Amino acid sequence: MKKKLALVLAGIMTMSLFGSIPVMAEEASGDMDALIEAAKEEGELTVYGSCEEEYLAAACQKFESLYDIKVSYQRLSTSEVYTKISEEAGNPSGDVWFGGTTDPYNEAVAADLLEPYEALNAGNLIGEEYKDPTNCWYGIYKGILGFMANSEELERLGLEAPKTWDDLTKEEYEGLIMLSNPNTAGTAKLIINTMIQMKGHDEAMEYFKALDKNVSQYTKSGSGPSKMVGPGECVIGVGFLHDGIYQILQGYDNIELIVPEDGTSFEIGATAIFKGCAHPNAAKLWIEYALSPDCVDIAKENGSYQFLVISNATQPEEAEQFGLDMNNTIDYDFEDAKNNIAQYVEDFFAALGDSADDRFMTE
Repeated sequence: MKKKLALVLAGIMTMSLFGSIPVMAEEASGDMDALIEAAKEEGELTVYGSCEEEYLAAACQKFESLYDIKVSYQRLSTSEVYTKISEEAGNPSGDVWFGGTTDPYNEAVAADLLEPYEALNAGNLIGEEYKDPTNCWYGIYKGILGFMANSEELERLGLEAPKTWDDLTKEEYEGLIMLSNPNTAGTAKLIINTMIQMKGHDEAMEYFKALDKNVSQYTKSGSGPSKMVGPGECVIGVGFLHDGIYQILQGYDNIELIVPEDGTSFEIGATAIFKGCAHPNAAKLWIEYALSPDCVDIAKENGSYQFLVISNATQPEEAEQFGLDMNNTIDYDFEDAKNNIAQYVEDFFAALGDSADDRFMTE
């Protein structure tokens, strides 16, 4: 890679200061044993996963082998999961949600679609900010939003890499940028919320109108742009930088990772129980599993290099070596995002008007 970011992730240092917060050992052990037995009696679990499919499959297979509970799973984007459980309203076909940014999870909280659960392993979290205040979701990882640029293509075109969000609107980048579709990807919703919180609503909508002129495609999934940068199908992708790390480790050393100088935000990848699910005890056991090293430590073995928010987990060395700066993030307003993102997405498409065409991928 021609350029490497050289800043150390502050969150890693923070995590090293926190040990696992123990619950009373005998009580916790008894509660967990009872939960495992109840979950085994149900015998089944259905997982909707919004992380990458390789990690989803591995996490489900590990759970199945640990507890002898049959697991069915399906990979869906966060917006697809939210739409599905909204339509099923209280009678969900799945039991738990795993992975993906929390903006759609917060929409589901507001719509009363998630089941509160006070997890025993919540003490493993490095901070209260990594869980829903009502215990409707728990964080398992975090990742920073930024740009991935093909350094070879930029050199060929005689262009410099963008350094700020405003740089993306420069005329020289016309047709060179990809980001995701807010109708299908939570990543795109985070981008919308981030720009509104950084610029204000009206200015953000004007910004998206200008940016749209440079966008060649809005991908279905949030990780879609990262997959297009290395092969040169796009020159600049906007998304989570851990997805860029994965591509670099696949051999695309022409990818430059950029944390925007004017500030950015980070996702919290989460897990939650669907309200009214068919296997509530197996679902609770899944939450305990997801908040443990048994689950999160296998992420790095299956192409996922997010920074973990579980205190007794092992950070992926592959991610640490890139030193992504988490200090340059805004004070993200989760409540505003939860309460207004549906309207903000409508406003986004209204601002783009007739340009909302077949560039918006849904398959």
